[in-house]
Amino acid sequence: MSEHHTVANRATDDRATPDRASDNPEPFDIAGFQRGVIAEFRENRGLVGGMFAGSALVLLTTVGARTGLRRTVPLAYLEIGGQPLVVASAMGGPAHPAWYHNIRRDPVVTVETGTETYQAIAAIPAGRERDELFAGVVEAEPGFADYQARTTRAIPVVTLHRDDPRPGAERLRGLGDFLVEGHDWLRRELAELRGQVGRIADGHAAPGALERIPPGAAHRLRTHCLEFCSALEQHHIGEDMGAFPMLAQRFPALAPDLRRLGAEHAVVADLRERIGVLVESYVPGESDPVVLRGELERLADRLEAHFDYEERTVVTALNAVGPAPDIG
Repeated sequence: MSEHHTVANRATDDRATPDRASDNPEPFDIAGFQRGVIAEFRENRGLVGGMFAGSALVLLTTVGARTGLRRTVPLAYLEIGGQPLVVASAMGGPAHPAWYHNIRRDPVVTVETGTETYQAIAAIPAGRERDELFAGVVEAEPGFADYQARTTRAIPVVTLHRDDPRPGAERLRGLGDFLVEGHDWLRRELAELRGQVGRIADGHAAPGALERIPPGAAHRLRTHCLEFCSALEQHHIGEDMGAFPMLAQRFPALAPDLRRLGAEHAVVADLRERIGVLVESYVPGESDPVVLRGELERLADRLEAHFDYEERTVVTALNAVGPAPDIG
């Protein structure tokens, strides 16, 4: 790796201990050095001279994990297979740099390329994906292999995902959009189920109740409820066993929200089971559909609040993970 990449990584790690030359007893001012690089970067639309001449740099702004203050660092920038990323190398030091800890607490970052500034979400790939990306990093900049050899920690690769499309570009439909589409389908099915129960309950309360309940209404209600409850159960199983663990790994900051969502799944499952029992045991003229309507309204209110919170919490992160599946 060229010298400018070495210094770039040292200069952007506020945990690193600066070198002290024997003929210069004054400590190296890392913070001042960074401020100078940042100022030059911004004044020259991303171009920095001296030891950084020819380097590809970005300015990454994170929110301090302890202070809550915005922190900006210049970092070496790479694209591996078209994926923008930065590397938390700390020059092979034993600890991760502070900015990496910041994105573990809050993955929303600001990226400055010199020609544009945009908000992004930073992900932390693990396992095979991390290894493949790091291999690409080493191929592009072999010095990162030296950094890895100096430390026992697996140097993290941090991928950057725009939170908005490039100007003039169409935003691709992502996994988060796919989740919202699934929620909207469940919302429509729930609305239809509520309508069926409402019509039965209204007919039950009117004079000549049995005559006012449409023929076959109970059978259609059971069928629809079975389909809805089964789809809702599969949706939540998929999240609990697939989407949520993956998101917790890539976006550690989401872990508390994901635990809350998982706990809500248990509450929804209990309501779903109670509604299933009420629908299955419903007998026109004998059962009270008003009780069923009350339980269904409780489920509907809980689900709407759950869906809204889930969409506010995970859609952006899911869109960053990848495109929506093509299911024809």
